[in-house]
Amino acid sequence: MKKIMMLVLSLSFLLSAGCATRDYVKQQIDPLIDRISHLEAKVTSLESRVNALEGKVSDAEEAKQNAREARSLAQDAMRVAKECCERDQAALKRAEAAAMKAEDAAKRAEDAAKKCVKAFELRQKK
Repeated sequence: MKKIMMLVLSLSFLLSAGCATRDYVKQQIDPLIDRISHLEAKVTSLESRVNALEGKVSDAEEAKQNAREARSLAQDAMRVAKECCERDQAALKRAEAAAMKAEDAAKRAEDAAKKCVKAFELRQKK
């Protein structure tokens, strides 16, 4: 009986010494709660920054698309301007050729007029 009593007393002493009080547990958990709260705040901050960056990335992609479209339009405009310039140069050459023909015709008309004046003067003298 003494042995059983000693065994029960030993077991109860061991089991009671191993239990933690609520204050002790709270004292140990409070720093962990603070750290977890701090980490959650950081995660929330980082998530908002990531969302902002994703928005900027989508804006950048949209800007790239707009730049591609603008470049395409500029290339089309340059092509059209070049074609117009080539047409203008051809028209200028034709206009210069026509002006030269007109000058030649005017010179021939002047020469013919001089001949007519001379012929008229000769007939008058006779």
